[in-house]
Amino acid sequence: MKNVFTGILMAIVAIGIVSCSPAATEPGADSAAPEHAANAPEHKPEPAPVVKMISVPAETPLEVLLDGSLSSDKSAAGDKFEASLAEPLVIGGTTVLQKGAKVHGRVVAADGSGRVKGLASLTLALTDVTQDGKTTPITTKNWGMEAKSTKKKDAAKVGIAAGIGTAIGAIAGGGSGAAKGAAVGAGAGTGVVLATKGDEVELGPETRMKFTLEQPVELAPARKS
Repeated sequence: MKNVFTGILMAIVAIGIVSCSPAATEPGADSAAPEHAANAPEHKPEPAPVVKMISVPAETPLEVLLDGSLSSDKSAAGDKFEASLAEPLVIGGTTVLQKGAKVHGRVVAADGSGRVKGLASLTLALTDVTQDGKTTPITTKNWGMEAKSTKKKDAAKVGIAAGIGTAIGAIAGGGSGAAKGAAVGAGAGTGVVLATKGDEVELGPETRMKFTLEQPVELAPARKS
């Protein structure tokens, strides 16, 4: 009887030991997860779209509208100015620059009206264009304007002065006096012209000017609004 009780007790202890022992793990179970993670595809950011630049050839016209004012007597070489594109620039059916795109330029030369000799003139050039927040340097041919000639006005002034001199000379001394008076009067008329400035070149806001590209330039197409 004692032996039977001892056997039962040992069997219970053995069952308890087996039930408490950790379950055996299948080989490779722990390494499966890391291997799966290593093989997972990486999420890389999408590459930026490639913008195809458009070549704008030399001799391409650019018509602009002046934003401010310029003049031959008040502007000076090196002064900066701003303007807006008067018409869109289209190359090969693609709009490269939209109407209203900002352009910048500089005064190449500003010569005020001379004294009889020479006429007032103003020479400009564009330096860059800005669109979609990007500024691109450009090179254009010089655009220039010269004041209208005042030769007819000057001749009229001299003629009037000569006529007055003739009349005075005739009263003073007859025929010879008239000739002398005409010469004196003409000289006085020339003096009047010398003391009077000629016309200036005046460019106000919205003045339309046509520039021409001197060198080709590459520009990105305008963004669709």
